[in-house]
Amino acid sequence: MTRRNIVAIGGSLGSTAVLKRLLTSLPQDFPAAVFITTHIPSSSTGYLAEMLGATSTLPVSQAVDGQPIEPGRVYVAPPDRHLLIIDGAVVLGTGPRENMARPSIDPMFRSAALTYGPRVIGVVLTGLLNDGAAGLYAIKEAGGLTVVQHPLDAEAPDMPRAALETVEVDHVAGAEDLAGLLTALADTPAGPAPLHPPELELEVMIAAGRRVGSDQLREIAAPSAVTCPRCQGVLSEMKAGGPLRYRCQIGHAFTAEAVISAQEEGVTEAIRIAMRMMEERTELVTRMARDAREQGRSAVAELYEARATEYGGYAATLRRAATLELRTARRTSPQEV
Repeated sequence: MTRRNIVAIGGSLGSTAVLKRLLTSLPQDFPAAVFITTHIPSSSTGYLAEMLGATSTLPVSQAVDGQPIEPGRVYVAPPDRHLLIIDGAVVLGTGPRENMARPSIDPMFRSAALTYGPRVIGVVLTGLLNDGAAGLYAIKEAGGLTVVQHPLDAEAPDMPRAALETVEVDHVAGAEDLAGLLTALADTPAGPAPLHPPELELEVMIAAGRRVGSDQLREIAAPSAVTCPRCQGVLSEMKAGGPLRYRCQIGHAFTAEAVISAQEEGVTEAIRIAMRMMEERTELVTRMARDAREQGRSAVAELYEARATEYGGYAATLRRAATLELRTARRTSPQEV
């Protein structure tokens, strides 16, 4: 009988503290392999594995492409690669970003569900937006166990709440109870593996780096009226269950919530560009008014001055909007991973 010996954990804002607490509390003979994906910038030095390993009871390392999976070890996703678990080995995927992130949690969860099915325990920790919900749905459909940090216990409750809204989870626990819960669940008997849907393998291969053709995409998704925030191509709505999701021809993947968030980033940039343009126009028209005054063309100068006042008002409005967006971004963007 197969046993539950794959633990896949995803988190974002606030998850470092939770992971430290968890890995410090797991027993040294923990019988499962642990995989961790958090949202880290592409330019990160990859310090998370070293930070977690300093206090962990289990050996922790940044995942290396092709390395074999061993029980009792912790594998951490490196910057700018999807951490995938395929046929007993680590695969670092170079596929497109999902939910604006690489590494992304959903690809790791899907790869675990595809290869290990009921042997997987999927865990969603604190974080913004809803990365992890679709992948946790795949783990549940594959017969695995699902665990979610309690939203009231999370620094950022969005990801746990989205997981609870998407999946009928098996366990909800606070950070202090996760180690005991996972210890109790690990190495318990796993049930039979159900047949996985065809889109599951295709999405894992996309995350690994395979390009998908339009015919393949049509098999798992239907074209929509929504545009990809990354490449401006057509987004297709995924047919599979779970949260409302989209993919473009290139492979960029988004939940509906992530699409909205990415579009808001575009709006913010557009505001900043418009602000700079208005400020430049104000400066130019002010200079034109001054030149007209010096040349004795008072009527023309008054027209330019009126236009400068108008442009200055527009620039001030845009500046206030940009400042508000910046303050909102600072409140909601992760300060740690």
